[in-house]
Amino acid sequence: MDPDDDLGLFGPGSVTWKVHEEPILFLAGLRALYLQALHPRAMAGVAQNSDFKADAWGRLMRTTTYVATTIYGTTAEAEAAGRRLRRMHARMTARDPFTAEEFRVDEPDLLRWVHVTEVESFVTTAQRAGVPLTGAEVDGYFAEQRRAAALAGLDPQSVPGSAAEVAEYYRRIRPELRLTREAAETALFLTAPPVPRKISLPLRVGLSLGPTRLLYFGLAGTAFGLLPQWARRRYGGLGLPTTDLSAELGVRALRLALNAVPRRFIEGEIYQAAQARATRLAPTG
Repeated sequence: MDPDDDLGLFGPGSVTWKVHEEPILFLAGLRALYLQALHPRAMAGVAQNSDFKADAWGRLMRTTTYVATTIYGTTAEAEAAGRRLRRMHARMTARDPFTAEEFRVDEPDLLRWVHVTEVESFVTTAQRAGVPLTGAEVDGYFAEQRRAAALAGLDPQSVPGSAAEVAEYYRRIRPELRLTREAAETALFLTAPPVPRKISLPLRVGLSLGPTRLLYFGLAGTAFGLLPQWARRRYGGLGLPTTDLSAELGVRALRLALNAVPRRFIEGEIYQAAQARATRLAPTG
């Protein structure tokens, strides 16, 4: 197939494209990081294999590019990105913070945790920001994202494929989660990192917010507030309904503000190329 005739793993009729066309999803990435840090082995794997604090924004943008490629790139581009990710993970090991056991960071249980927290954060943030999604569409999103899980090296059938399966997965894994020292330090860093003079919004790069630490602090607070109540309690916070309400009001207001920005300022190159292919290949008449 000619690469210019390929719409990638999902395509314009997918729930995935509907969800990820929303600029507000940059906040979902931050929510996912707060959540992922609560898994002791997953946190140890990151802390022992990367100096993410020294290059936080570079790491964020590399992750953003990977996600955009899997969502909007051609099939060949997505598969190549997946191979690079698997090769990188295959070289990494870490030590359990409690047992000192050495483990591979590409263990299926760890990859599954990262995948589920990421995709659940994407669709939950979209819903709470006011993106209209039916229950069937949410289930369809999780089912579609099994293709992204396969790129990371997971058996797609081992990954939750519906909202009910995701809820059951969280119920089973919650006893394993805790606030380690590394998780606490990471959460603090995520909340108040060194802020560059300009911050580019992830996933669809292009909009600069300017040098405002206060603005970032507000964004981080909203992302944290979007966590499930049980996750906020792990961090020592209160799982109050008022926190949920304020976070939801904040994310809805932010979505309205972002949607008022002309799209040409917030559409990244990968997204634009995908839309151009989709427009060219759309049936006429």
